[in-house]
Amino acid sequence: MSQAQASQAVVQLEGKDLPAHCPNPNMTSWSSHPRVFLELDDHGAAKCPYCGTQYQLKPGTVVKGH
Repeated sequence: MSQAQASQAVVQLEGKDLPAHCPNPNMTSWSSHPRVFLELDDHGAAKCPYCGTQYQLKPGTVVKGH
């Protein structure tokens, strides 16, 4: 998968995946950027500022506080 294709991917997140970060565990580490934690917006979405990968909470996901 090329960098352009990777940036078009949408990674579906569940509650167990929070806090969200990129690169995620499914990405190859040899070409990765520094780890960045992502703040989800009101719609449960975030975009990595380095590679552009889109993250989205799965519908019905319950986010629990501390």
